[in-house]
Parts: sequence; C-alpha cells; structure tokens
Amino acid sequence: MEKILIVKGNIIFTKVSNRFECYEDHYIISINGIIEGIYKVLPQKYENCTVKDYGERFIIPGFVDLHLHAAQFLQCGMGMTKKLLDWLNDYTFDLEKQFQDVSFAKEVYKRFADQLVAKGTLRACIFGSTSTKGTEILFEVLKEKGIGAYVGKVNMDRNAPDFIIETTEESIKGTKYLIEKYKDEKRVRPIITPRFAPTSTEDLLQRLGELAEKYNIPVQSHVSENIDEINWVGALFPDSKNYVDVYDKHGLFGQTPTVMAHGIYLDKDELNRVKRNKVTLTHCPDSNVNVRSGIMPLRKYLNMGLQIGLGSDIAGGHKIALNEAMVRAIQLSKLVNMRKPEYEILSASEAFYLGTKGGGSFFGKTGSFEKGYLFDALVIEDDEWIANRYGLEDRLESFLYIGDDRNICARYVEGCEI
Repeated sequence: MEKILIVKGNIIFTKVSNRFECYEDHYIISINGIIEGIYKVLPQKYENCTVKDYGERFIIPGFVDLHLHAAQFLQCGMGMTKKLLDWLNDYTFDLEKQFQDVSFAKEVYKRFADQLVAKGTLRACIFGSTSTKGTEILFEVLKEKGIGAYVGKVNMDRNAPDFIIETTEESIKGTKYLIEKYKDEKRVRPIITPRFAPTSTEDLLQRLGELAEKYNIPVQSHVSENIDEINWVGALFPDSKNYVDVYDKHGLFGQTPTVMAHGIYLDKDELNRVKRNKVTLTHCPDSNVNVRSGIMPLRKYLNMGLQIGLGSDIAGGHKIALNEAMVRAIQLSKLVNMRKPEYEILSASEAFYLGTKGGGSFFGKTGSFEKGYLFDALVIEDDEWIANRYGLEDRLESFLYIGDDRNICARYVEGCEI
C-alpha cells in the first residue's frame, strides 16, 4: 500500500548552487518517502488525501552534516585556543576512552542524537570511538531516532595513548563485526573510518582498504588539515608522494565512495586525485578556525568542480547546528576574498546548497525537493513580523544566521515525521 504524504506551505530549496527555488503556498507530495512533485493546485487524484497545512511557515530540505565526532560531543567549546594535535592529546583521547563504558556511551550518544536532530541534521557521516561496543550503541541510538547516517568505528593502532589504541587485529575484528551486523540496514550503515593517517600503520590501512573493497563500504577520514600534521605524515610515510597518496595506495581514496574532511593544503597532484577519484571534501569552517588549522580555499575548489559538503566537525567545531557552519563558510569566504579578490565570496544559496544537496549527494538523492528525491525536510516557523514583511529568500537567510531549534516545528525523514 502506498504511503502518501502531502504537506502545504512555502517551499524553498536549491537545485543548483547559484539560486533558490521558491514556491509560495504550494503542495509537495511524497509517495513512500519519495517526492512525486510540487503543485500550486492539488491534483484531483489526491483531493481525498489528508493535507498537512503549515500555513505561512516555510519548508526546506533537512541538513546533511558530512563530518562530526559523536564521541567528542561533551567537549564542545573546550580547548579552543589549542592547535589540533595538542587539542587531541589534552582533551579528546581522554574523553573518547570513556566510551568503552556501555552505560556512559548510551547516555552520551542519546544526548548527542537528540541535539543533532533538534538542530535539523537528518543525515550525517559520524565518527564513533575505537570502542566496538560503544560504536554499536551509537548505531542503535541513531536507528531509534530514525535519521540517516554513516557511522564509523574509529581505527587507530599507533601514535596515541595506550588506553585508546588497539592492536591491528582488534581494530579490524571490531570493524568487520560492525560491517557484517549493519551493512544491510536501511538508514544507518557502516563506513570505514581510519582516524587519520598518522594513527594508522600501513598494515591497518591496507586491511581497511581490503574491507572497503570486499563489502563495498564507503570511507571517511581526515586529510591535509594542519601543517604539523602534514609534515608528520611525510615523516611516517616516506615512500608516499603526499598525504592523499597514503590513502590512495591503500584503497581508501575513491575506490569506494569516500568523504574526506578539511583538505586545506592540497597540492596539484592531490587535487587531481580528488577530482579523478570523485572524492567528496568536507569544509569544516568552525573547527579549522578553532584549532588554528587554516581556511579551505573553498572558491578555488568549487571553481574546479570538486564535490564539496559541510561539516560541523564537533568538537573541533563548537556548534552542532549545521546552519552555523553555513554562516561560518560565508564569513570565511569574505576573509579569503579580502586577501584574494579573485575568489568571490560564498552566496547564501551556495552555502545552503553545500549543507543540503551538496552533502546529500553522498547519501544518494536527498537534500533537494526535486522529483525522485527523498522527502527529508524541516518546517521552519519564523517571527511573524519577519514573515509578513520579507520574501522567502530573506526569511531563510535570517533563519540560517539567527535561527535555532526553537524555529523548527517539524522534521521529516523519507516522508516520516520524527
């Protein structure tokens, strides 16, 4: 039996990055969670169906966060004056070890998931911790919330405190267990997750690449985030041409769908591999500033036609709300423009596209309201004084800059309200 959902309101989304599509007082129809169309007048064949009328509220695609660390949720806003590697050693590893405690993991991951959904993120690529049991709990919590996610058990077998790393065998065993348990799930599925090259031996990277190929599992990690990190990679992997080559030669760079966070300092060869291998890069503006890593040359990458999404990157990023990342991406593009006027600033539609359809493409057809896309949506209620005086584009921009979960009055994933 078909499940038909009809909602009515002011609809705004992006098909392409340089403009908004606006449909005031329209109906959007989804069948079994897939969008059938947008109509000014409800087609006759649906006239006996129930309509959820949201009046003057506006309806947008759900946010897609391509990079965040669930096991760092409690440390958001802490250690924000430290550089990346010091921050990891002084804060992150000590917190992440606690997810070996099942009761701790259940409570924290539930809080994490509640906040993620409250802020409007309906799909995400998420790092867990090195704990297999803890990551298994994260899978179950997210399944219960009803959102879409790729979840990765973090793989580390060197260059971190003994209390958090595993042997290569333990890391592979736990990863394989989670893959086999969750690979056929509808919405919350596994993703291969080496933390980053410096905490992985070549043996671990090779075996993770083999798992990705065997099970056709996607890959996520970090690349070229910090100058000290890049130099460290060069010292640890002297036989590799560059940072990207470390992943590429081990089958972890586009051999299966791959998303890499940061990519701030990629050289010409690395950028060519990103494009050739169709790797998605995730711009994480908050964390790049907080831990003093740098600023992704976003306009340069967009002009090259690279696939880009956005990440809150908590807890390097201090806010889990993805609209905050959209705003910060615009702000950082202005700073880049001041130094390099040839790189145009990011427009509101471009930032919105990155956090919806741009990131959504990693999950398939989501992040837009085009026919055939999944109906993942947020219903936004803004101040009536704003709603009565401004058009949809201005209202959406206002929400992105100053709105929060109090403005989100409904959330839909694949046509189901959650």
